[in-house]
Amino acid sequence: MLALYYSRKSCAYAPHILLHDAGAAFEARHIDFATGEQNGPEFLAINPKGRVPALVTPDGILTENPAILLYIAQTHPQAGLAPTEPFALARAQAFNMFLASTVHVAHAHKHRGTRWADDPAAHAAMTAKVTSNMEMYAGMIEEHYFKGPWVLGDSYSICDPYLALITRWLGDDGVRLADFPRLEAHDALMRTRASMQAVLPLYD
Repeated sequence: MLALYYSRKSCAYAPHILLHDAGAAFEARHIDFATGEQNGPEFLAINPKGRVPALVTPDGILTENPAILLYIAQTHPQAGLAPTEPFALARAQAFNMFLASTVHVAHAHKHRGTRWADDPAAHAAMTAKVTSNMEMYAGMIEEHYFKGPWVLGDSYSICDPYLALITRWLGDDGVRLADFPRLEAHDALMRTRASMQAVLPLYD
């Protein structure tokens, strides 16, 4: 059985949804960041980075959302959660890596500035850029990457719960979702899915 380590309000939200979509047998294990549990020896033995998600599999432990999402899809092929044609799969991975390496980092500048600078003035400057950066990336996704009604077009995929995570953050980052009607429609569509409904209460 798989085991997903997660915390409230974390990016483990995306693979948590996909595990339900896949019909996977898994156990969800909450890590309490409020008490610093992520820095304790037991969890650091799972993920030395002290972050979630971490997915324990029969073959070892995976971290980082693009890797975990793809693993879930490829180990549950009957669910059809990832393209099988090489170029289409690469495009799906390119989208998810963009979310991981660029959009997530822009969001993290609001409350994780100490990762990049020690000067409080630098932290304030990073925070001040979050809304404009996230607006820019939301526009880029809406105009250039989003096919509709799902990210890749007609088929739900590994990209959709990851986009749902980013959409979840936009309001807190000062971005009006109503300014991005295609993303707003995707969010409404995601909320009709049993997988998202099962996970939402664990992350609020």
